[in-house]
This record gives sequence, structure tokens and C-alpha cells, in this order.
Amino acid sequence: MLRALRRANDRRRHADGEYGWLFHPYTGDELVAIDCETTGVDTRTAEPVTIAAVKVRGDRVLTSESLDLRLQRPASLSGDSIRIHGLRGIDLDDGECLDQALARLLDFIGNRPLLGWHLDFILAILNRQLRPRFGFDLPNSGIDVSQLYVRQLRRSHVEAEPSGLRFDAVAQALGVPVMGRNTALGDAVTTALMYLRLERNATARRQEA
Repeated sequence: MLRALRRANDRRRHADGEYGWLFHPYTGDELVAIDCETTGVDTRTAEPVTIAAVKVRGDRVLTSESLDLRLQRPASLSGDSIRIHGLRGIDLDDGECLDQALARLLDFIGNRPLLGWHLDFILAILNRQLRPRFGFDLPNSGIDVSQLYVRQLRRSHVEAEPSGLRFDAVAQALGVPVMGRNTALGDAVTTALMYLRLERNATARRQEA
């Protein structure tokens, strides 16, 4: 309820602004899978290190239409020898500034629906950076692929909880290759592939019914 009220307030305040179009209903046929690698798992303090997104159209993941952003070193990541997700502090010295990266992300995803693995975590990380800079949270509708997988399991009378699901294990169970694990773009592509497999499975069950 709080999220819906905040979204409605953002829509009113930004209707005539530069990003007002983000709040319009989406009428196309694409989705965008997103992911980000962070300095931690606490959404109140973790900072993004890399952000990636890839478009999905029909039954295809459009890897040629993707965004892969490496950000400048967060203040919390000090020391050149410290590694996070395979990146050293020094690797981030030529990264993109966060303001510019977020603007590129908004332009890329537009008002398309979003896909994500534990999407609420990704949105919490991004929205904490977006709101003070742009004045709004991402208004896009979204599909959490981990929750979608759990719903399909329960329809098959198999008990599972999102918190107990491992990304790699679910990909393997679905017969999906893990692309560049622990990179934002690799995980976004794998998430998109898992979504497409789940959609095919759901279509097959409906046809059998």
C-alpha cells in the first residue's frame, strides 16, 4: 500500500517533468531483466558497484541490447587490494559516476516491466540512490523470478520458499546455463533465461490441461 501511494504521488509530481513518460502505462512487447552487484546485502547501507540490464522480446533475450555499467569506487570500498565480485578497488577508479549511470539506466529501461532475481532487493538498492537524485522510485511494474519459480513449484505440490532458493540451483533445475555468475550482466541474462523457461513451462501446462 505504501509503495502504491508513493508511486501515485511521484506520478503527480513528475507528470510534466523530464521523466514524466516513465509513469505512462507500457504498451509494447518488451521486458527488461536487471541486476546489480553491491558492497553488501543490507539495503540500508549497501552501495551499487555494477548495474546491468538486458531487454527481452518475445522468447528471446536480446544480449545485443544490453547495458553494463561499472560505477566509480564507492566511499565504503577503500583499498586497491580489496575485492568485491572479482573487482578490485583500483578497477573502479575509471568507473562511471553514479548520477550519469542512473540517468543511462532510466533511459534504457524506460517504462518497460522489469524482471529480477529477488527483485525487491535490487529495487531497494537502486531506489535509495534514485530518489535523492531524481525525486522518484522506479515506477515500473515488475516480476520477481524467484517468486515465479516458487509459485510454479507449489502448483506442482512441491514446497519451497524464496529465501531458501539458490540462484545456481534454480538455473540448473530449469536447464538454463549460468552466464557470467556474479557479474551483473551475466546474472541479468541468466534471470531472463529462467523467466522464459518458466513461461514456456506454464504454457505447456495450460495446453495439457
